[in-house]
Amino acid sequence: MTNFVEELRWRGMLHDIMPNTEEKLNEGMTSGYIGFDPTADSLHVGHLTQIMTLIHFQNAGHKPFALVGGATGMVGDPSGKSDERNLQTPEMIEHNLKGMKKQLAKFLKFEEGGNGAVMVNNADWFKDMNLFTFIRDVGKHITVNYMMAKDSVKRRLEGDSGLSFTEFCYQLIQGYDFYHLWKNENCLVQMGGSDQWGNIVTGTELIRRKDGGTAYAITTQLIKKADGTKFGKTESGAVWLDPEKTSPYKFYQFWLNASDDDVKKWIRIFTLKNKEEIEALEKEHDAAPHLRILQKALAEDITVKTHSVEALEAAIKTSEFLFGNGSLEFLKTLTENQVLEMFEGIPQFNISKSDLAEGIDAATLLAEKTKVFPSKGETKKLIQGGGVSVNKEKVADVMQVFSTEHLINDQFIVVQKGRRNYFLLIAD
Repeated sequence: MTNFVEELRWRGMLHDIMPNTEEKLNEGMTSGYIGFDPTADSLHVGHLTQIMTLIHFQNAGHKPFALVGGATGMVGDPSGKSDERNLQTPEMIEHNLKGMKKQLAKFLKFEEGGNGAVMVNNADWFKDMNLFTFIRDVGKHITVNYMMAKDSVKRRLEGDSGLSFTEFCYQLIQGYDFYHLWKNENCLVQMGGSDQWGNIVTGTELIRRKDGGTAYAITTQLIKKADGTKFGKTESGAVWLDPEKTSPYKFYQFWLNASDDDVKKWIRIFTLKNKEEIEALEKEHDAAPHLRILQKALAEDITVKTHSVEALEAAIKTSEFLFGNGSLEFLKTLTENQVLEMFEGIPQFNISKSDLAEGIDAATLLAEKTKVFPSKGETKKLIQGGGVSVNKEKVADVMQVFSTEHLINDQFIVVQKGRRNYFLLIAD
């Protein structure tokens, strides 16, 4: 066994820990859990800190439980939220749970016996519990004064939106999750982000008051970007683990674009590389920051872990095509949707196949038929300066003719201005 808490500590992940927790874990294999509420049908990179925590927990020789909140997902956790979540139907929650279970199975070893991971759903123990049983067997042990003292409750009560009774009950429900797993699965530790501390210690308090038992708590740092923007968010929204929601290329680019300040923290948190490996990479990176050695190591590691080696290779080829000297042959291997996804956010213009069939000179194609450039004069100037490429080949003459023979996959023409400004022509 290895020291799990020390692993979190040197990686910069540890935030709070209840007294005697480290000592208890060092006694031998211990069961612990983290909860994931099904607010969407995919996890996103904001969940990766907790996923990595469970991976380290298992690798240290302990038994991880991943709790998916089929019941708590119907309520919504107020922790860290300024407004109440939209309530979801049981059908939506069931759909979301399936996606989450599939993703968690990629990261944890779900094996029988030993310290194999276990997935549980709190709907299994809440579905047959009625209100009177809950308030009698659970509510009587935790006072309103105790619940009101929690920061997550106080912030909402002091804010404009207030706190509904539904959300107020959340910490009791999560507390009972801990009690149930403690009593039935010998689950002694609950882990989570630092915003979960109040909910987690409510569980340890319920275990103490209801059965005189002892349980433990650990929370990890909430990840923020060095520039103050929210981690896991881009201009187009959240970065999802589902390749249908965020393509492996965009996922790879998210990590590749990390700042130097961020990547030195993130490579410790989101990879399993040991201290010596990371320090060696940092030394290489500091010697030649422009090569982005740390960013590439992080992006490659987490893309393979989340998707696959094949997905990583495709992401690298896409990056090389857009930002390097990638081959046009790669583009020919992609489907229509993959090409459109690759060029999402890049200016796109339609062109008639019948017009192309007759042949169109470069100036007319780029300035009149598609409006890639505002005028023939500017087009001519750019071409004469060697600044325009079509399908990765320099356009040498404004009168150069383009036709349907230039269509990639009988549908696309790729135009470049300089090295990094792309335009996609779509023939219909």
